[in-house]
Amino acid sequence: MRSFTALVNPISGGGRAAEKWAPLAARISAAGAEVRVELTRSREHAVESARAAASDGRTVVAVGGDGLVRDVAEGVAAARGVMGIVPAGRGNDLARSLGFPTDVPGLADLLLAGVDAPCDVIELGDLIVLGNVYCGIDSVSNAMINNNRWLPPKLVYRLAPVRAIVTWRAPRFTLTVDGEVSSVRAHMVVVGNSGAYGHGLRIVPSARIDDGQLDVLVVGNGPKRAIASFMRAAQHGTHVDRPEVSVRTAREITIAADRAVPVCGDGEELAALPVTMRIRTDLLRLIRP
Repeated sequence: MRSFTALVNPISGGGRAAEKWAPLAARISAAGAEVRVELTRSREHAVESARAAASDGRTVVAVGGDGLVRDVAEGVAAARGVMGIVPAGRGNDLARSLGFPTDVPGLADLLLAGVDAPCDVIELGDLIVLGNVYCGIDSVSNAMINNNRWLPPKLVYRLAPVRAIVTWRAPRFTLTVDGEVSSVRAHMVVVGNSGAYGHGLRIVPSARIDDGQLDVLVVGNGPKRAIASFMRAAQHGTHVDRPEVSVRTAREITIAADRAVPVCGDGEELAALPVTMRIRTDLLRLIRP
């Protein structure tokens, strides 16, 4: 039987992550599993705690949002370990895209008896990202979201892109995709592994977390007034049919631009351009439906 170390982000989900974990822990313990819990204090603490627990052969459970999932994955990947997820944040896009249960019995059964399978990750320097890396108007919007944690999630995830549009101008990106260089003026570039972000948007519908490749979506320059309709279409995945959108697969991509643009991954700002990303298929195992 698995032994578990749960890393709980005390501020996730408006501070309710610990409440979500408590009945799960009781159910898992009653089934005979050994359970430890630790409240995370910082990103560095989450990464190191995950690495240490995974090195001891324990299954590390991220109890929080996509940001904590990313941090735990980084630590678990360093130890070539196994992780689980209890979605308890605002977005929970990775868990939603993979079809995770949301009820206590379903999550407990998954952790106890679910199969752990290889999970692709995006390697960005020393960082690991499970979901997606993105830069452009969506990363600017992401910064606004993180500065408005007091608003309801669905509201802030819809309002932030509209606010970002007001002062936005499309930069010229230089993309090196598996050695092939191109230049394009674009509103956003998304490197998808899971393909889901923004509280339910299926931004890169073709992306799969276990197919051994990255899906690179580029939204070319066009009228800013069209961005709102683009985001509505992204709720259903039909945005990829628009003429300004292109999608291609890659194993490695470098992104640069003619001006500063934040680079975000799974809800947090991670780096500044230029950045290089690679797909890794050998670092992490994830318990998933």
